Parts: sequence; structure tokens; C-alpha cells
Amino acid sequence: MRSVTSLGELRAALARLPEGDAEAEAAVIARQARLTKPQGSLGRLEELTAWLGRWQRRAIPRLDSVHVLVFAGNHGVVAQGVSGYPASVTAQMVANFERGGAAINQLCKTVHAALRVIPLELDAPTIDFTTGPAMCEAQFIDSLTIGFDAAPPDADLVCLGEMGIGNTTAAAALAASLFGGGGARWAGRGTGVDDAGLTRKRDVIDAGLERHKDRLADPLQAAMALGGRELAAILGATLSARQHGIPVLLDGFASTAAAAPLAVLRADALDHVRIAHCSAEAGHRALLAELGARPILDLDMRLGEASGAALAVAVLRAALACHHGMATFEEAGVDERA
Repeated sequence: MRSVTSLGELRAALARLPEGDAEAEAAVIARQARLTKPQGSLGRLEELTAWLGRWQRRAIPRLDSVHVLVFAGNHGVVAQGVSGYPASVTAQMVANFERGGAAINQLCKTVHAALRVIPLELDAPTIDFTTGPAMCEAQFIDSLTIGFDAAPPDADLVCLGEMGIGNTTAAAALAASLFGGGGARWAGRGTGVDDAGLTRKRDVIDAGLERHKDRLADPLQAAMALGGRELAAILGATLSARQHGIPVLLDGFASTAAAAPLAVLRADALDHVRIAHCSAEAGHRALLAELGARPILDLDMRLGEASGAALAVAVLRAALACHHGMATFEEAGVDERA
């Protein structure tokens, strides 16, 4: 399937999203009911296994091919003093990923996932959204297309994360545009700004919302005006995974905000997605509430770089190990409930 080349094609793609396989999901649920345990006693492990079956379209889901994609982008709004780190850290961390020295490298090894890091024009930050739209349509579509094409069509699971100094400001501004509340509701400390920095961050978000208020009724226009290249790429990868029948784990606050415009445009657009963890970043819990989403993990993590998504793969592997490996009541010679 080819990627979209315009906002019109993106809207058309949203109108024809493929559904999951209800029969495969039902087969998973039926097997769960025969395993040697009280029904439902594995809690969300059972639900997650059924979700994998539905979107992989397999009665016996698998995780042989797990891919972690980390998109990196720089944000012009960093010039407003919204981060405790300079924009140069984005490229430096990408180099660290490539050398294998970051947390995400260790987590991917641990859960047997392939890692790919995709920088997006790090030497050309987006426009400071307090002075103009972060991206024009061509830039937004280019980044979306990179994300769309990055998702392997034969993957069993795709995990999406990001790296980019200033991205929690962009994510908070985008969340505010979609769900209201302004900087006070959505801004957090990100990389660790002090009280003055947090106040400045809230004010910057409010300034961006005011500047672009005439565009914010359209979630895609909001993503262009306030977001970033890596956020657009995550949106594209999320859409591509749906078209190829691949379940998705989204990482933390920025990744969830990146995909949120899809859910605003179509209520079931993220049915193939699960949120890997609830970030300690202030706005993530509120964003999950707006989306009606429940995270798999809640460990006070706020690193980004798909770290929470990679860690949640371990939970999915445990769920499948139980589903595949447990005996049924008949196989074990165990009496079922009277």
C-alpha cells in the first residue's frame, strides 16, 4: 500500500481503515476459556492476547518480528527556553542510539526487538510555533510519509517512540489544541525544567494556541501548526500499521499526542493501538483519559525513546507464553468448574 501524498489522501485513508479479524479474536478467547485457570484470571494478559490475535488476524498470535521505531526531530520552539537541554542533544542522542549506548538499546536486546532510529532533518528544526506554523503542508506530509514507509509490512508488532528536545512542548500544545485546557493543563517539566521554566513553557503553549486559533478546529492543521517532524512520522507509522494489519504499542506522552489527531478524526482509528505505559510527564494521564485508553505499565518513566513501549513487549511475550504453553483442562486431566 502506498503512503499518502496530501491531506486529502490522508483523510480518504482514514475513511477506509481495515477492521481487525473478529473470528481470530474469538478463537483466542475460546482457547483462553479452555486453559487450566479460572476464566479471566490472567486479567489483561488475556485481553492483550486477544487484541494481538484480532489485529494480526491470527488465531495463534505471535511475536517473532517485533520492530521498535524511534523518530527524531528538532523543534524551533526550543529557542523560547522551554527545555533544560539544548537542541544539539537530539543529534547527540541519535548518535548514542546508533552506538548502542542508550536505554532503548538495552531494552530492545532484552525483549528481542529490532531497533531502528530515524532522524528527520535534525539540522533544520521546525519553525517556532509562537512565530508561525511549525510545518507547512509539504513538510508535514514528507515526515508523515517517512513514518508510513518505515513500518515493516510483515511485522508482528511495531513499537513507536521519539527523541527530540522540545517535543513535550509540542506534544502539550497539540494535546491542548485537540482537547482544550491550555498550557496549565498540559505542560510538564519534560527534561527537568525548574519552576520558572515550567511557567515559561505554559506561556509558550498558550501563545502558540492563540496564534493558530483559526486553524485548530482541524486536528491535522493543528498537528502541522504545533507539532514536529517526529510526531508527524509517528502518525504516519500508526496509520501504515493499521493498513497492514499490525498491532502498535505507543510509548509515552509525545507518542500518544502524535497519534491522537487520528482518534479525533475517527473514533476507532486507534483500535489497533495500545499505550505501553503512563508517562510521569504531567499531561499523559489526562491525554489517556481523553482517549479512553488504559496503559499496560505505570512505572513513573518519562524517558521517551520508546523505552516504555519496548518494556511492554515483555508483558506481551508473557501473555503469549501463557496462551501457547498452558494445557487445556482436557489435556491436563483437570476437572472444570462444576
